[in-house]
Amino acid sequence: MDFGGGDQIRFERLGKAGVVTLTRPGALNALTHQMVKALSAALTAWENDPDIAVVIVKAEGRAFCAGGDVVETYRVWERGGRLTQFFADEYRLNVQIDRFRKPYVSLIDGICMGGGMGISMHGSHRVATENAVFAMPEVGIGFFPDVGGSYVLPNLGGSVGMYLGLTGNRVGQGDALWSGIATHTILSAYVPALVEEIADSGDPGTELREFFKNVPRKATDAQVQAIAKHFSRGSLPEIIASLERATPADEFAAETLAIIRTRSPTSLYVTFRALTAGSTMSLPDCMRMEFRILNRMLESHDLYEGIRAALIDKGSKPDWRPSTLADISESDIDAYFAPLPNGELEL
Repeated sequence: MDFGGGDQIRFERLGKAGVVTLTRPGALNALTHQMVKALSAALTAWENDPDIAVVIVKAEGRAFCAGGDVVETYRVWERGGRLTQFFADEYRLNVQIDRFRKPYVSLIDGICMGGGMGISMHGSHRVATENAVFAMPEVGIGFFPDVGGSYVLPNLGGSVGMYLGLTGNRVGQGDALWSGIATHTILSAYVPALVEEIADSGDPGTELREFFKNVPRKATDAQVQAIAKHFSRGSLPEIIASLERATPADEFAAETLAIIRTRSPTSLYVTFRALTAGSTMSLPDCMRMEFRILNRMLESHDLYEGIRAALIDKGSKPDWRPSTLADISESDIDAYFAPLPNGELEL
């Protein structure tokens, strides 16, 4: 089946299932604009196809999807352009997945970050294997947890979402199940059989009950309590201060604080405000807010500096501007959330 994805994304009909396979393993299945548009077209067609009862999304290689193609974002910027339309279509796809009226099953058997979270978290079933690694690492490249991160992360409970958003830290299978990032956990070896069973019955709920393997949480009780204590504070400076007070006697707090201090100060402030606001907003409203932020980030210094340091000149230290939280005013952050002069994201 061809929805315009070329060799980057494959579409098949298997029994009662529409099966999507991301096929850029060499690029960790990073999303391109072509992939986004093709997946959207497939969902539009399959939602109205009475012979398709369920959609299954999987991937080749060691990653489910490592995010959007941020290197392309950098290359386009070097040429004087902006990838605004890519992000607009990606955000629309996230909402389309959330509104999809049939079961949408993501089989996550590897790295799932950024844009990969966007094409999985908004679906009905998120199935993690022992190889799954989840993260929203955007603050590390001068960006923010987008693709609906402002909606998903605040709903994880226990301030885990704020912790993940401000650190960019990774979690594995057990912590993903415990926090709600994943809805089910299975063994990787059973993925092919699960696909066949779901395609045969069209009923992922029943099949996943058969394949489900409960996995314990890796985070300790002390770490869970520390996350709830520090990351429930009412402002970013209060979170930092809480971690600072705990640091002399708490290795977890010290490590967490050290990570946060390497992140873009602007990204930290924007992320804190976006997650706080998103906790009381619908997904479409969150996506409109994120599109406002995105437009300002595409004109900022830190995004391209972060991509350069992490992915172009790999391993170099980014030169954040401003370089400290103290150098950022409330009005600086207000500007990221201000209405767009040429109209908001249409959904």
